[in-house]
Amino acid sequence: MNVAVNSDILGETVYGKPDERELRDRMKRELPPDTFRAQTWRVIWFLPLQMLIWGGMAVILLAGLPWYGNLTLALVVGHSIGCQALLAHEVLHGALGMSRRWQNFFGWLGFGPFVVPPEFWRKWHNVVHHGNTNAGDADPDSFGTLRRYKADPKQKRFTRLAPGSGTWYSYLFLVYSFTFHAQLVLWFQARKRKPFKGFDRGKAIRQSFVCVAAWGVLAVLSGPLVVFTVLVPFMVANALGQGYILTNHFLRPQTATNNPLDNSMSLRSHPVLDRLHFRFSHHVEHHFFPKMSSNKAPRVRVWLEQHHGDRYVAMPHSTALKLLYSTPRVYRSATELVDPNNPGRVVDLLPLQKQYAASNR
Repeated sequence: MNVAVNSDILGETVYGKPDERELRDRMKRELPPDTFRAQTWRVIWFLPLQMLIWGGMAVILLAGLPWYGNLTLALVVGHSIGCQALLAHEVLHGALGMSRRWQNFFGWLGFGPFVVPPEFWRKWHNVVHHGNTNAGDADPDSFGTLRRYKADPKQKRFTRLAPGSGTWYSYLFLVYSFTFHAQLVLWFQARKRKPFKGFDRGKAIRQSFVCVAAWGVLAVLSGPLVVFTVLVPFMVANALGQGYILTNHFLRPQTATNNPLDNSMSLRSHPVLDRLHFRFSHHVEHHFFPKMSSNKAPRVRVWLEQHHGDRYVAMPHSTALKLLYSTPRVYRSATELVDPNNPGRVVDLLPLQKQYAASNR
């Protein structure tokens, strides 16, 4: 297997190869030039998504449908909100071009329902997460290392919420955790962590209150129908996003270098869902080229499979979700996961690398 697994001067495992820049340069030379051009026309997809969201809400509130009709529409509305966020994720990376003002407009459409202001998302996701992907305790989207839980044992209770902890309530994690985690980052991490220095956290908090107020107004207007206009759409949208986000990194090693081949994972989703979800399954590809439009990501996948099939991991989406719920979330070493509430429960990630590498398909 063409992946470096060594030890540093302290004897700790170091995983990965520092060749990410070389790989990016090769792909830029060898793939068609339009692979990396902004695809502004794709902004049109916001139109049908907005129509589904607002149209579905209106029918729920005004048509007097039976509960099962309202539930069906609520699922469609929630799915559309989730899809819209996946597209807004591309917009705020610059993959669709446009001015910053227009990017923010579509960012509000996509992330406002999750109580995530666009400028906060840029700082949190584009800068801090992409700059520290699966790097020790520096990635705000990781449960971090065992070292952190030994230093602050109170945090062990938080891991009981997470998939893989075995608690009954961990199975609810997907339906609320994107918004929940965003607020933890905004209220706590953005206040303490150096990478957030200079970010206007107060403004983002005020904007978040506006988002909450909007949901509150809709809840009051909905009355008993609030289950179908607020609760179900909110849960479905969170679950859709987290079903990708949590599987993209939580089953991969931590790395000393920020190499997407080593610290990220793609998924193999159903072709129809893959298109509906704007190919968010192509996540290794996205981390190599954050400003690349997702409709060009399959080209990068083919290149990586052909040239680095032993390192490129993309497991079936259903398999990734099952593994997410059968493995702990904290890193004991770069390649081992451990349950801080049960230190004897350890999972080695390297067999997954071997099993699901593209070269073994």
